[in-house]
Amino acid sequence: MDHQLVTILQATVTTTDTHQLELAQQALEKAAQDNFPEYLQALATALAHVENDAVTRMAAGLQLKNALTSKSPDMRLQYHQRWLQLDISLRSHIKQLVLHALGTETHSTKAAAQCVASIACTEIPVQQWPDLIPQLLNNVTANTSTEALRESTLEAIGYICQDIEPEHLEAWSNEILTAIIQGMRLEEQSFTVKLAATNALLNSLEFTKANFDKEKERHFIMQVVCEATQCKNVQVQVAALQCLVKIVSLYYQHMEPYMGPALFSITIEAMKSSYDEIALQGIEFWSNVCDEEMDLAIEASEAHEQGRTPEHISRFYAKGALMYLVPILTLLLTKQEEFDDEDDWNPCKAAGVCLMLLANCCENDIVPLVKPFIKDNICSTDWKFRDAAVMSFGSILEGPDPDALKPHVAQHAEQLILLLNDKSVVVRDTVAWTLGRICELLPETVLNDVVFPTLLQALVQSLDSEPRVAANICWAFSSLAESAYETATRVGTDEGDPETYCLSPNFGAIADKLLTTADRGDAHQANLRNAAYEALMELMKNSAQDCYPIVQSVTKIIMERIKVILQMESQLQSASDRIQYNDLQSLLCATLQSVLRKMKLEDAQAISDDIMTLLLQMFNAGNMKSGGVREDALLAVGTLVEVLGIDFLKYLEVFQMHLYFGLENAVEYQVCLAAVGLVGDLCRALNAHITPCCDDIMHRLFTNLRNEQVHRTVKPQILSVFGDIALAIGSEFKKYLLLVLETLQQASQTKVDKTDYDMVDCLNELREGCLEAYTGIIQGLKGEDDSVNPGLEMVLTHVPFIVSFIEEIANDDDHTDGNVAACAGLIGDLCTIFKNHVAELMDRPLVQEILTEGRRSKVAKTKSLAFWASKAIRKAKNPQQ
Repeated sequence: MDHQLVTILQATVTTTDTHQLELAQQALEKAAQDNFPEYLQALATALAHVENDAVTRMAAGLQLKNALTSKSPDMRLQYHQRWLQLDISLRSHIKQLVLHALGTETHSTKAAAQCVASIACTEIPVQQWPDLIPQLLNNVTANTSTEALRESTLEAIGYICQDIEPEHLEAWSNEILTAIIQGMRLEEQSFTVKLAATNALLNSLEFTKANFDKEKERHFIMQVVCEATQCKNVQVQVAALQCLVKIVSLYYQHMEPYMGPALFSITIEAMKSSYDEIALQGIEFWSNVCDEEMDLAIEASEAHEQGRTPEHISRFYAKGALMYLVPILTLLLTKQEEFDDEDDWNPCKAAGVCLMLLANCCENDIVPLVKPFIKDNICSTDWKFRDAAVMSFGSILEGPDPDALKPHVAQHAEQLILLLNDKSVVVRDTVAWTLGRICELLPETVLNDVVFPTLLQALVQSLDSEPRVAANICWAFSSLAESAYETATRVGTDEGDPETYCLSPNFGAIADKLLTTADRGDAHQANLRNAAYEALMELMKNSAQDCYPIVQSVTKIIMERIKVILQMESQLQSASDRIQYNDLQSLLCATLQSVLRKMKLEDAQAISDDIMTLLLQMFNAGNMKSGGVREDALLAVGTLVEVLGIDFLKYLEVFQMHLYFGLENAVEYQVCLAAVGLVGDLCRALNAHITPCCDDIMHRLFTNLRNEQVHRTVKPQILSVFGDIALAIGSEFKKYLLLVLETLQQASQTKVDKTDYDMVDCLNELREGCLEAYTGIIQGLKGEDDSVNPGLEMVLTHVPFIVSFIEEIANDDDHTDGNVAACAGLIGDLCTIFKNHVAELMDRPLVQEILTEGRRSKVAKTKSLAFWASKAIRKAKNPQQ
């Protein structure tokens, strides 16, 4: 078995034969299935056996690690449970083997460290393997430890710190930090040990807060990190700078004693380094400073509005360093190459991002520092300097006061338009991006008689440029269409679309050119096809009334293109053809939505049969294996439902099976989400006519709510759509009421980890879904009169819980304005319908608190709902008023 295992393990790494590799993987899987404990022990033995060659040991370690942990959270939990169920003596033996292997591997991939970390991340959270950390620390600090053992042990510590929840290591944080710092200190001669220690520190920074809060310990950590940035080894320098980048984000408030004496000069020198990896970290440091200081500016503004002192304050390091940073960053912008890979992150690209962040952070202060560079280089004979000047221009357009930038844009607008014909494709690309930024951020500087005609002509001509340039031109058209529409809307007096606007004379020509661009043979490059269709969608969405005939003609063209592409499916040859085909179908569906939204009802009715026939063909086609296409097709149907209203009823019977299929597609959650949204559209359009489908719909919605595999974004929408269904079918909803109320009660009691911002967002969405459901149910069951019917009586018994749910939301500091608005709407409905039955419940302090917050909201809808709810409470208490 041992010799056979060695042969199989070697094959997983060394063989280039796909069939042999597959056989080796199958053999390992079979061994794991036949006797999992024996399989783990064999792998651990192969890893620890120093007579085995380096490749065998590395392969054994990687297979062992893969049997112990997984990137998938669900699988990782299963693997942890599987390990903990093994016999304790076997687990102890395997742990001894992997610990014994530390420092004995010669391969560059140190698998033993990963295996130690995988077991540690399983056992430490359940208070097992208590002697591991002391043993690892001893490995690092003992005089008898070899260089290889110290390096491998520090790697293991780093992996543990990276993968385990910080609270599980809090008891050991001081000892771990001591070991790491020992490996980083000046006296450490080994660069490999230094690197492992510095990476371990990088992974442990989150749970060293207590150490950073103590001045003496913080000084020592900062001294060691700053010294490591001066190491002769580039990898150590990079890792130390990465630590500084992370430290300034985590511990900004503690940085004042170090910024002037050390951090400023260290990071400035790093930015000037000839090594890209070092320069990138220097730039990233100042980008992170900007991020922190922008957050602090928001915090200060909110505190000022609320009449309180902010918890943290900005030290304005970015403003202080600005005059030194700008010259370095603008010079770095000149370091690009003509054929740089778009996906490669380099100092030139990082400098552009940092300049944008500085503009947002330092606002007007940056303009006089960048202007001379633009003026001196925009006409340079060297394309790199022309490009850097244009990039600098585009990078500072957001942040400073528009009035400070307008003269600057006016001065250079003509020059920028001429540069669309520059000899360098890189310059043309950057100019297209910059003009797009101007159209988006400072549209008034180009929407005038002086600049606009020349700009429009140049943009249309530039759609024939290379894909990368044309894609940015498309984005410029998207921004231009939106800005032109908004400008015309502000000038006009009537609601709805303006009668005409500045794009009207050229609207047809622009639309034709975008359609042609989307059909270019090279449109698959640089995301050009997507950009062209997205620009066309923005153009349609932001069209004036006199452009309506063009919208109609574009609708017909899109329908023709859908017909053509449906006939192409049988001709697809390769996987890449299939991907392009699916992308094009999705784009055509999305474009169809944008034109349908602009159509007059009678025109939509005239072509709705053709549209529905095409969409049904799409649903029935083989390509519907693609979730993206199905999602976009469902969204297109939703738009048709919105436009047609009750007239969609004639398609319901033939379409409903596709709706059900979407609701059942829990794996591709975007499809399921689109189907749930479509149920809401159908309810609003068809009202009681949706009733015959409701049993089937409700069954599928409840199935999804019970399914733990359904994505977390779907469930809040399902809860909300219960309200849409209740509004549509009224008293018929009674048969679902008990189960829905129980479901809402369970959902509203959900708790999440408040340190996870994504989960907090999900909780707020879930709560909003519950509130919207309650609102829809109450309004739906109320019917035409205000009498409390049997369905409403059931809801009335549930009202105390609903009020306590509102109180829980009010008491949660993380609630959103959307939560406040939904609470206010529900409170108003409860009082309007149940009157004095609920009036006393509304006197509770937290209910009043959330309404007070609503009345102070900056969002008009929230404010008006809160005032209405307060009035409804007063009326419920005193019906005669």
